[in-house]
Order: sequence, then C-alpha cells, then structure tokens
Amino acid sequence: MAYRLELEQYTGTWPDDDPDAGFRSMVAEFSGIDPIPTLERLGRNKQIPVGALARFILARYAASGSEALMEIGPRVARQMDELVQKAEAEGTDAARLEAYQSLAAIVSWLNIPLNDPNWRPGGGSDA
Repeated sequence: MAYRLELEQYTGTWPDDDPDAGFRSMVAEFSGIDPIPTLERLGRNKQIPVGALARFILARYAASGSEALMEIGPRVARQMDELVQKAEAEGTDAARLEAYQSLAAIVSWLNIPLNDPNWRPGGGSDA
C-alpha cells in the first residue's frame, strides 16, 4: 500500500510537566531540518531511490526498540523497569537516586564485555 507522506515542521507547545516533553522537543528541533537534500545525495551516490531510503530509515528507527530489547533481553529490561517503577511509586528524590545508581550498575555490568577486550564468559582468558 502506498502512503503519501508530507514532511512538516512541528512547532507545538506543551506544558512543562508533559511526560513526553523531551520527545516533543526533539521532534520540534529535528523537524526544522530538511532531510531531502541528504537523501537525494545519498540516493544518487548509492543508486537507491529516495523513497526506499526514507522507508529504510523510518523502519529502522521504528524497529530500534525491539532490537534493543533483543540485545539486552527481556529479563534485564524488566529489572530496569522495576527499578524505575518502584522509585516513581515511592516518589522521593532519594528513591530516584537509588534507582539511578542501580540502573548505572546494570549499564556498567552490560558494558563489561564491550570495554574489556580480554573478558570471557566464566572469567577465562585466552592467555
């Protein structure tokens, strides 16, 4: 099914307490940039139609959440969500700071194999 897409700039306003304020701000910022000249140059250089490039970019962005979930796994995603939900339910700065510290520890743990070229599962090494 073909869909005609109009690229428009977003200039909306939102209240300070809008839970989507960060996203809205990014949409407002980036929607002021015209991506077509870049897509046209890329399309010419790679011999790919502009519409196919736009479709690829949109689909890749739309799938990025699922890809991230597959990378970290559902258990880690649920653990991270539980930390945030617990802190928000408590509603204190101390609880949020504790959740942040716990999330930072999880991210640090996830980065170990990325940051240590000698890391091996089970603690073994090639040496």
